[in-house]
Amino acid sequence: MRALVLSDIHANAAALDSVLEQAGPVDSVWCLGDVVGYGPDPNRVISRLQGLSNLVCLQGNHDAAAIGELGLEGFNLEARTSIEWLRDELSQESYEFLRQLQPRAEISGVTLAHASPRQPVLEYLLDVYSAGENFDHFDGPFCFVGHTHIPVLFQQREYTVSLHMPKVNTTITLDPRCIANPGSVGQPRDRDPRAAFAIYDDQQHTWDYQRVEYDIDAVQKRMRSAGLPERHITRLASGW
Repeated sequence: MRALVLSDIHANAAALDSVLEQAGPVDSVWCLGDVVGYGPDPNRVISRLQGLSNLVCLQGNHDAAAIGELGLEGFNLEARTSIEWLRDELSQESYEFLRQLQPRAEISGVTLAHASPRQPVLEYLLDVYSAGENFDHFDGPFCFVGHTHIPVLFQQREYTVSLHMPKVNTTITLDPRCIANPGSVGQPRDRDPRAAFAIYDDQQHTWDYQRVEYDIDAVQKRMRSAGLPERHITRLASGW
């Protein structure tokens, strides 16, 4: 089975469409959460996901906040502004879609979590120390996470954990045990503005990491028309 693994779309429909086009035919789509937040197209993104075959979609912290299941105290002012706009923008169908999502799942021997297997909604895995503490919180060989918007692989071998930043358009054979992050579709933060994703083959255990360009300028114009925070608009062009 070939699964398209993506995360942190953040209501960026143009980026999602480019990812789906470049990925081509797949057997399943595994979305690791934060479908909405920041971007201008929450309902369009959700509708696009609903139309995909064999979709597994998790709930991220922005998704939970959008439907009132997570308070806004932990978000900065700009993120709170975006979420408040989002709450008024969501259709009832989109609201129901987000409400039924869970932040963690197990499929094909892989643990999926939005943030981490230990704290599926909020924990950031940004270094080998935080990642190392999470290997005891899943049983299988692999765990796929999002949340940080940074593509990275954490590899555990005996008592050590290493960090690897994959090169674009490379296929890596994953060795047990590994925590892999495909990066962000709609709000990258690794200084590369292109949408990020990966294709996982559950027979060969390969991780095909890719990036794709999309019309950032058009998305920025829609964000400005919606009155969304300028910082979120500006950062799309440079991926920070």
